[in-house]
Amino acid sequence: MNVSAVMIVKNGARTIRRTLESLREFEDVVVYDNGSTDGTLEIARGYPNVHLIEGNFDGFGTTKNRAAGYAKYDWILSIDSDEEVDAGLMMALKNDTFDPNTVYFVNALAYYKDIPIRHSGWNNQKVRRFYHKKTTAFNDNFVHERIMDDGMKTALLDGNMKHYSYMSISDFIIKLDRYSTLFANDNMGKRSSSPAKAFFNGLYSFFRTYILKRGFLDGYAGLIIAFSHFATNFYKYIKLYELNLEQKSKRGE
Repeated sequence: MNVSAVMIVKNGARTIRRTLESLREFEDVVVYDNGSTDGTLEIARGYPNVHLIEGNFDGFGTTKNRAAGYAKYDWILSIDSDEEVDAGLMMALKNDTFDPNTVYFVNALAYYKDIPIRHSGWNNQKVRRFYHKKTTAFNDNFVHERIMDDGMKTALLDGNMKHYSYMSISDFIIKLDRYSTLFANDNMGKRSSSPAKAFFNGLYSFFRTYILKRGFLDGYAGLIIAFSHFATNFYKYIKLYELNLEQKSKRGE
């Protein structure tokens, strides 16, 4: 299987072992760590197929491309440290024939703890994860990065990637703070914002997740997800508003 699995990680000790277990059949697994202090490095070093790199984080798109540069093979499976390749996807990667001019999507199955999430906009998402690094790469977005496929073909791989991104309510809080800060820093001076925009954007996110995407059918986990979407979007735009004010103040406007 001439495929490299590539991930970037920081403090993923709670989930990375499950991820690496699912990648045992890969000869080359690149783990690009950017400052873990929770035992992630020690876990990664315990797998003989892992090529461990320690480096800086310069935004998701740029950092993922840098990590892919260490891969032994040109075909790249981009995976996060809280995801797991299932048997169907592994079989497809081992046996299918691939076109370098095609970007491949993977079906993602989402979980909160070990609870499958079947609604809330999390269910059966198709995500770009498999590509030929001599043909394309991630864009350089600081957040919301994606594999570029303009002018290329796309296809869906068989199998699934299981996503265990949240193992506690605290994980939601930590991630919403991190991602809202990244969004605000990336858009400072480029996009306008206001307290009203922050509130109503967050409110609509809750309504869309809990009502339109039927998050209420996911029980209490659906309520947690919907509220985290509200909080993430509220803080994205209120942080951006505050940064824009500070930038104007420095300019004397």
